[in-house]
Amino acid sequence: MFDKILIANRGEIALRINRACKEMGIATVAVHSTADADAMHVRLADESVCIGPPPAAQSYLNIPAIISACEITGAEAIHPGYGFLSENARFAEIVEEHKITFIGPKPEHIRMMGDKITAKQAVKAAGIPTVPGSDGAVSDADAAAVAAEIGYPVLIKATAGGGGRGMKVAQTPGDLSLALSTARHEAKTAFGNDMVYMEKYLGKPRHIEVQVLADSHGHVIHLGERDCSLQRRHQKVWEEAGSPALNAAQRDDIGAVVTDALKKLGYLGAGTIEFLFEDGRFYFIEMNTRLQVEHPITEAITGIDIVREQIRIAAGGALEMTQEDMTFSGHAIECRINAENPFTFQPSPGLITQFHSPGGLGVRFDSAIYDGYKIPPYYDSLAGKLVVHGRNRNECLMRLRRALDELVVAGIETTTPLFQQLVRDPDILNGDYHIHWLEHWLAKHKQT
Repeated sequence: MFDKILIANRGEIALRINRACKEMGIATVAVHSTADADAMHVRLADESVCIGPPPAAQSYLNIPAIISACEITGAEAIHPGYGFLSENARFAEIVEEHKITFIGPKPEHIRMMGDKITAKQAVKAAGIPTVPGSDGAVSDADAAAVAAEIGYPVLIKATAGGGGRGMKVAQTPGDLSLALSTARHEAKTAFGNDMVYMEKYLGKPRHIEVQVLADSHGHVIHLGERDCSLQRRHQKVWEEAGSPALNAAQRDDIGAVVTDALKKLGYLGAGTIEFLFEDGRFYFIEMNTRLQVEHPITEAITGIDIVREQIRIAAGGALEMTQEDMTFSGHAIECRINAENPFTFQPSPGLITQFHSPGGLGVRFDSAIYDGYKIPPYYDSLAGKLVVHGRNRNECLMRLRRALDELVVAGIETTTPLFQQLVRDPDILNGDYHIHWLEHWLAKHKQT
């Protein structure tokens, strides 16, 4: 096992990784920008190294500075968390070239799954169902013929995309040209790559993802599914484990398909396969080769510390459980409490003048904020993740309602009022929603 791990991230996920390391008896190194000198992950780590000024490109994405911090402190491994460099295959290679362990998948799998076309081809060959679409990137000249073969409406997506950028829908042949050019422009701006592909647009699907763990001894297990259908502009807002839309047989079936595929691919570490689910059928969207923001709800229903397992796997350890050992207990929900206006989603960085975390049975608040902390304007707006667990979904919803009413974050705006309304909405209470539901709800309940 490692003696010291460097955490190449910030905020709540850096604090989450720090906690897992401490419980395993592993010393920690925090890296930070000058804007994060007073951050909680810096305060609680055993050592800290400043790696640059506030812009992420000069600090949290500064590979030479991160490698230097490892060498200065003697850290044997790097945990990248999520975002930043977590799915950068070249970073993983550089880490390994410096005889430091990268706590994550093999670089070839990060690279394979980082491109949506190669990812789709790889999982299709391994037996995972995919959305009908183009076999690869489409040219402007071929687009009309490809779209006609798939059938309208079609979804145009950046091959190197993420977060909903470079993604446009063409409802009819007349929409295709503008959708293509807009998607290409967004993709080029966001990712430096204007290649796009095309697939069938599904009307009202659920967004279902399956969490997996794979060790270096050939063992792969799944930890059940999460329902991430409540989204705004393709960004997840509210997640549940398990899904209100799935039954036990469907969970077992898709779990077996995923684990069999990842065994064929020789995958290593934690990963998440994401699907659209409509009319009882699963369609692959993408694979995230990293820890997910919403991993705590899976931990709640399984009792498994996913970060601990990532570290054990990276150190060469075998999984401590088999698929037959897995049991799923109760229901869990996560709300992403962002430092934003709850209805316009305008970012709201600034000084927190009062903070009170909810507590009680089945309540977890993963956050790095505190009284007097100033949320900087340079990074994402996630202030904390409110996670509740109950014996069943109804108990979970009631517990979430109570926990949201207890949460106090004063001095800035947060999305808490949005969730206080959602947790009382009849469709949410009935589990009757899809990936477009929240956008429609927000339009109908537009605040002035």
